[in-house]
Amino acid sequence: MTDAGAEYIKTSTGFSRVGAVFDDVELMRRHTGDGVKVKAAGGITSFEEAQEFIRLGADCLGTSRLVKIMKQEQNNEKI
Repeated sequence: MTDAGAEYIKTSTGFSRVGAVFDDVELMRRHTGDGVKVKAAGGITSFEEAQEFIRLGADCLGTSRLVKIMKQEQNNEKI
């Protein structure tokens, strides 16, 4: 990917049964150069998981589910 000039690679489309997994991000980060960014997409179900993906080297996250979780948490705090 680095030699081909890719700017971003991502774990999945987010529409499959399994989305991003930690091993995928680690593998991608280990085998790409500094100029290639990694996106963890699909299946991120908590803020803790999001933090772990970032720690492992993801530069960007597919966060549509995290937005729903955040809204739900905000509604629970109002009760």
